[in-house]
Amino acid sequence: MASKKPRRTTWQDPAETPVLLPHVVVTVAENGTLNVSVDGTPFPPPQQDSAWTRSTFGPLLDSVTQDRTIAVRIEVRESDGSVFTDLIRARKPAPPQPAGTEPREPRSKRTKTKHMPELVEVTGEGFVPGEDISVAVVVAHTDATGTGRTRALIDTGHLAPVLAGGTGEVVLLGRVSGTLHIRRVLR
Repeated sequence: MASKKPRRTTWQDPAETPVLLPHVVVTVAENGTLNVSVDGTPFPPPQQDSAWTRSTFGPLLDSVTQDRTIAVRIEVRESDGSVFTDLIRARKPAPPQPAGTEPREPRSKRTKTKHMPELVEVTGEGFVPGEDISVAVVVAHTDATGTGRTRALIDTGHLAPVLAGGTGEVVLLGRVSGTLHIRRVLR
């Protein structure tokens, strides 16, 4: 009599199921048009005779993330060979409306009191490709590209309180190479 083998199943408890984010690859052409794919499948623009461009990047993100209801991993490949990767998080869903009530009108963008960031770019070269870069006044971390270049976008709202009365400088420090760049960012 043959021994019975345990039955195999592909079912997993949701707590054990790995999270896979859609992978969006945006390749920027020299002329500024964007070639977009999601998990290897082309993602064309909404109008047949149009193209995604740098100026339509916001609507592209809204379209890919289904108006920010799903999180995605996005990789932007620039025409100069640099590559930037980020995770775009989903927004929290709106709380359900009680039965029998009319849905609320969405607030106009003008009525929002949310702070719009004013960004300043700090760049440096000479880093080891892929190394972690500390951005100090430490408000963020970033990575070096495959060519050893780095880029940090810093909301000046984070800097003003920290640097009030200080030097107005930001430091980029390569955690492997020890490469150090100090840049003045406040007027």
